[in-house]
Amino acid sequence: MRAPLTLKGAQRLREELDHLKSVKRPEVIVAIAEARGHGDLKENAEYHAAREQQGFIEGRIKQLESELSHANVIDVAKLHAGSRIVFGATVTLADMETDEEVRYQIVGDLEADIKRGMIAISSPVARALIGKEEGDSISIEAPAGTREFEIVGVAYLG
Repeated sequence: MRAPLTLKGAQRLREELDHLKSVKRPEVIVAIAEARGHGDLKENAEYHAAREQQGFIEGRIKQLESELSHANVIDVAKLHAGSRIVFGATVTLADMETDEEVRYQIVGDLEADIKRGMIAISSPVARALIGKEEGDSISIEAPAGTREFEIVGVAYLG
C-alpha cells in the first residue's frame, strides 16, 4: 500500500532532499577532503566525524527518494468530504472536561510533527478521528487516563 502524503508535506520533503543534495552533500565532501589533508586518518576525529555525517546525509537522501517515489500524494484542498474526517482533515477538538481546544491536521507518517499540530494517520488520535463527523465525541487513552473530546470543527485547508 502506498503511504499517504499531503501535497504540502511532499513539497517540504522535496525541498529537504534538494537541500541535502545541493548544499549538505557538497559541504561534507569538502570537509572530508580538508580532514584528509590533516594527516593520519586513524586518529583524525574531524575525518571520522565528516564520514559519519556523510553516511547520515546519504542515508536520509535514500530514505526521502524512496518515500517520495512510493507516496500517494493527496491535495487536501481538493478533498470534498464535508464534515466527515478523512486523511488531510484539520480537526478542532474541545476537551469535554476543561473546554480547552486543540487543533490537529491528519497527515502522513513522514510529515507528522506534533509541535506544528500535525499528527500521523497511524497515531491513536487520528485513528479515533477517522470516519467521525463534526459534533461527534471521541475517547482517547492518554497516559493520565481516558480523555473525552468533542469534534467542534472539520476543515480541509490544503
